[in-house]
Amino acid sequence: MKARVRGAVAAVAAAATAAALAACGEDGSTGSDGVNEPRIGVLLPDSTTARWETRDRPLLDRHIEEMCAECRVEHANAKNDVAIQQAQMDSMIAEEVDAILLVAVDSRSMRPSVEKADEAGIPVIAYDRLAQGPISGYASFDGEEVGRLQGRALLEAMGDREPPGRIVMMNGDPTDPNAVSFRKGALSVLEGKVEIAKTYETRQWRPEVAHMNMSGAISALGADSIDGVYAANDGLAAGSIAALKANKVVPLPPITGQDAELAALRRIVAGEQYMTVYKPFRPETSAGAALAVAAARGEDLDRVAKDTVRTDSGRTVPAVLLTPFSVTAETIGDTLVKDGVYTVQEICAPQLAAACDKAGLT
Repeated sequence: MKARVRGAVAAVAAAATAAALAACGEDGSTGSDGVNEPRIGVLLPDSTTARWETRDRPLLDRHIEEMCAECRVEHANAKNDVAIQQAQMDSMIAEEVDAILLVAVDSRSMRPSVEKADEAGIPVIAYDRLAQGPISGYASFDGEEVGRLQGRALLEAMGDREPPGRIVMMNGDPTDPNAVSFRKGALSVLEGKVEIAKTYETRQWRPEVAHMNMSGAISALGADSIDGVYAANDGLAAGSIAALKANKVVPLPPITGQDAELAALRRIVAGEQYMTVYKPFRPETSAGAALAVAAARGEDLDRVAKDTVRTDSGRTVPAVLLTPFSVTAETIGDTLVKDGVYTVQEICAPQLAAACDKAGLT
């Protein structure tokens, strides 16, 4: 898998270098010095998930500046509200930005806005999750592989059982195409090997909803009858763990996650969460930035994207699809620390000193 990531990064880097050397497209606005200034709108979905504002946004800004020093970036965060994001898209269209990088709150509901942008001649790059409508490009990770990694890790942590162990599935928001892919990938591994006792869909990926649902599962199944928890991301894992601890479940069953949030890594070191999925931020943000810059300049996106994806309308569009990684306590050092995402000092709070030593984080 690492070879594929390196290949994707190399492709993005090469395209970024070429883009940086190219002149701006004719559609960019012109500054006082006569230099074209393409404008790129970046629409993020929420502030509930830590990654959007703390990781993706600053890295996207950095990559866009490196590839196109004259480009201007306009940001907006929808706060998990479809109506707000629709208004933000309308504003970007009215301002005649040159390209929009979109992380849709609700892929289906944002379709009319994507269509408006297309009618206005503004290319939309779907980022991290596939948006409906006439998008021009897509940058993300292989969603089904994320689910497969989670499913395999959960089976490994649960071990061989006879009869099969019982699990609770805490899936993400069903309106998010990624959540659908994660669930499909996980089920391809888990079905027939575990008993899926309860399944929940978590609107807007809210940890408090996962907490409520897990409390309901414990009440229905019994505190000692849950052998594993498939949580689609780290926020849902946090909500599930809080409910299990509130109900005095000891020891905690193995629980999956995704996004490699700092709080999740601390839970993994502490033995409360079994794993997370690390989707390296730099390759994804670099790919998204490269597609957005090329689109804003009116360049051929095939120069940046080596993959393709089929949209809901059956169109095939250029894409960069990257490979995710499974992370447990034993591999935090070789992945997230090695990549400079977090330092050992950030992960290893004083109360985790002994657990960090055991995990080789020193």
